[in-house]
Amino acid sequence: MQSNQMLSSPFMDNRFNTSYLTLGGYVDVHKYGYFYFAFMLATFIFIISSNSIIVYLICVHRSLHEPMYIFIAALLMNYVLFCTTLYPKLLTDFLSEKQIISYPLCIFQAFFHYSFGGSEFFLLTAMAFDRTQTIKLILVLAWLVPACELTASAVLTTRLKLCRFFMHQKVNCDFYSLAKLTCGDTSVIQAYGLFLIINLIFLPVVFIVFSYTKILIITFNGSRNEKKKAMQTCLPHLLALINISTLSGFESIRIRVKASIPQTTNFILYLLLIGCSSVFNPFIYGLKMKEISKRLKALLCQNNLD
Repeated sequence: MQSNQMLSSPFMDNRFNTSYLTLGGYVDVHKYGYFYFAFMLATFIFIISSNSIIVYLICVHRSLHEPMYIFIAALLMNYVLFCTTLYPKLLTDFLSEKQIISYPLCIFQAFFHYSFGGSEFFLLTAMAFDRTQTIKLILVLAWLVPACELTASAVLTTRLKLCRFFMHQKVNCDFYSLAKLTCGDTSVIQAYGLFLIINLIFLPVVFIVFSYTKILIITFNGSRNEKKKAMQTCLPHLLALINISTLSGFESIRIRVKASIPQTTNFILYLLLIGCSSVFNPFIYGLKMKEISKRLKALLCQNNLD
């Protein structure tokens, strides 16, 4: 009954003439809201602190001022920004009676969420290229290109009239779901969304896999030290690629087939996936990259002595 009401009568803020959307993906927030809040808050604090420590180590040690480590620092900071598009709103909703979001803020969240997600694939692609000389230019393009492409999605979405205000099984905003709430023809948005998936995800993944496969094939006939060095370099990046690709793949499937997934299962899987994937990168680069791991152990040992 509540869903039907939300389809026909939006929340309105008369002061700003703003429509509010109901995020209908939350489950038993009134019973487990504090548990959800504690779990996600602890995860968010870990994300910010762990990623910041690694970035700090890269910044203060001149021996780490190499293209690969600079891109790792950019990748980790980008992931912190990516998570800030999700976690603050999640934490607020866990403690709120109504899980709602204004339409402009929903557009804003969708834009930055997918923009930073696209930047992560571009940064991983730059790391796989391994012949980067113009680091500053590559970093600017890694953030600028996805932002420009997502701007078109935002513009296309806002041009359509909003007719429905209940986002079924959603706890965050995306342009595909927003388009489904409009009354106009969404074929252009859906076609452009497919273009974004190919350009921001599929093509970078293909290039990264091809690049690292080529490196591994070349080093396969080399010495044991060459094989070990290649694995130490490639493995963390491949694990990071698997991590973000799994999250992106799940998100794409969840958006399009949510009707066939029980709401409780969808909600719990989403929280677990974003929680686990969020803490994955610091472990990958903090423990698997030898030079960073060495500096991290030295920092921890120094703090213990103090």
